[in-house]
Amino acid sequence: MENLTDTRELVFTRDGKRLFGELVTPADGGLHPAVILCHGYGGNHTHNMGFAQYFAENGFAAYAFDFAGGGWGSRSDGHSDEMSVLTEADDLFTVMDGLRAMPGIDGDNLFLFGASQGGFVCSYAAGKRPDVVRGLIALFPAYVLQDDTRRRVPDPANIPERMEVMGMPLGAVYHRDALSFDIYDVIREYPGPVLLFHGTADTLVPIAYSERAAKTFPAARLVTVEGAGHGFGPEDGAKVAEESLAFLRENRK
Repeated sequence: MENLTDTRELVFTRDGKRLFGELVTPADGGLHPAVILCHGYGGNHTHNMGFAQYFAENGFAAYAFDFAGGGWGSRSDGHSDEMSVLTEADDLFTVMDGLRAMPGIDGDNLFLFGASQGGFVCSYAAGKRPDVVRGLIALFPAYVLQDDTRRRVPDPANIPERMEVMGMPLGAVYHRDALSFDIYDVIREYPGPVLLFHGTADTLVPIAYSERAAKTFPAARLVTVEGAGHGFGPEDGAKVAEESLAFLRENRK
């Protein structure tokens, strides 16, 4: 059977740090709209490769990568105690610019897809680069992380140099950067189409945060996933993939 897609390793560099990822493209050699897939806190690009493969089988170039210092199993450079949502945003900006400049990529049709903290970072990037982002998809985006940071660090003048959160060591930069802005102020600056997915039983990131985001983005739709927690099982994941593909097709130029 003829392969419908091609997969290859692709590395970008930001401030001397390697950003490792895998690019999956349709095998027809044409010009394709692109989706950048961003993993959550403590994760790596492999968590999004199923979505990447599905999108590529349906006509989109899909690049899943590891944030610098972003999680266990990461093949990018950096350590978790150097990572923050703003360093991850800088990683994403580097990937966005690099991917758009590549042959075979339609730079006018660049979409962002992120889960949990990756969804937060993609939302931030869309608000900061609205002219570049054609559309945004976020799965259980961790808009709660700034409130979580305030609970961990009640005195911003005394941020610990090192703190372990969910088994991963973080440096002061993580908390300092998280407290330096309000994500809801940023996302209202993104006028493009947004599709949010959130489980009704998510206890790590309560759905109320996405409900607020859906009202804050100028053009967002929230899909509630009944009974799902912070992460989707195979059946829900398949539905999310199908709805995401429909969104991508509807909103590409």
